[in-house]
Amino acid sequence: MDIGKVDDVTNLICYPTVTYKSEFVEASMIVPVDETNLLQAATIHSISWKESHRAFCTPDFIETHTPDRQREYLRNKMNNGTKLYMIVEEKPIGVVSVTKGLIEDLYILPDMQNMGYGTKLLLYAVGQCTDTPTLWILENNINAERLYRRIGFKETGRKNAITNKLDEIEFALT
Repeated sequence: MDIGKVDDVTNLICYPTVTYKSEFVEASMIVPVDETNLLQAATIHSISWKESHRAFCTPDFIETHTPDRQREYLRNKMNNGTKLYMIVEEKPIGVVSVTKGLIEDLYILPDMQNMGYGTKLLLYAVGQCTDTPTLWILENNINAERLYRRIGFKETGRKNAITNKLDEIEFALT
């Protein structure tokens, strides 16, 4: 599925970002999400959410997470004060949301993972937090946990039961 290209980057507000050794990540920029690029952000969210939840959600439930549904989800978050950001190169690659200190919705397209984009977007999100940066991860998301611990996040001891077999765990940057 093609999620489109950013044709005129001169009209986007760009924020300074941390530079990494990867030539790909150095060429990327982080832009705010608004109505003009919300469908692109929602498409990234849909594709990445489906891939990350495929192992433990039913196929029918997975397929309900369409770009249109995720667009409404993200729009509602924005309407309630959440800030959304997208990492872009020739095309959008990943998204993240920040509400005060809560970082959520960090998703990188599956074929662009493990290249530094998630780290770059997470560090940017941390910089946007107005309270102590916190986030919740599913206990089975080992890759996310490794990333968060590498940045300095630590478990707080708080958990939420998602199902009778799966918890989400809170992490904070202390």
